[in-house]
Amino acid sequence: MDRRACWWMGCLEAAAASIRMGGVVVYPTDTVYGVGSSPWSDVGVETVFRVKRRPPSKPVPLLLDEVETASVLGEMSEAAWRLARRFWPGGLTIIVPLRDTSIHPLVTAGGVCVGLRVPDHPAPRHLARYTGGAVVGTSANLSGSPAKRSLDEVLVELGAEPIDYFLDGGVLSGTPSTVVNLCVWPPRVERVGAVPVSVLEEALGVRLHG
Repeated sequence: MDRRACWWMGCLEAAAASIRMGGVVVYPTDTVYGVGSSPWSDVGVETVFRVKRRPPSKPVPLLLDEVETASVLGEMSEAAWRLARRFWPGGLTIIVPLRDTSIHPLVTAGGVCVGLRVPDHPAPRHLARYTGGAVVGTSANLSGSPAKRSLDEVLVELGAEPIDYFLDGGVLSGTPSTVVNLCVWPPRVERVGAVPVSVLEEALGVRLHG
């Protein structure tokens, strides 16, 4: 096992300190393994994109410490709050208009909307809490390759990259989050995942485009 790898409960404080200083950390979530940094760190965000070979035209979501933080980072409409209060913590990413313009522009690919999610796993929520309320929450894999559900899989693909900590959460059994875009109306499903589209339509009372 890589010397930077450790069980997540034993390394959260050190990993959070690293993120606060511009570092990058791999961590378990309720869906798949994520790789992230502080969204306010130029070095951190740019390293995440470099590690993933992610094109700057593709935005990344943010994982939050708690539901209320969403209103600090984004413009939460009545529809957004309806979804957030029903499906968070959980596997739904909600794209809303950006409020906090101090986050690195790569997070939103230079756009005016941001994807937000409160995960149902303590590791990313603790990291977010220690680092200002949010952490970059993109999947820990090379851009275009399958999401990883074990740390061994992550290390095979990203072990040679400049990542400060690999937090081990065992083998994960989750499905990547569903992504719904509330920056358009009617809302649009950008990715089908953990939350069924029919359930979202029932919650919103509208038919979703996809």
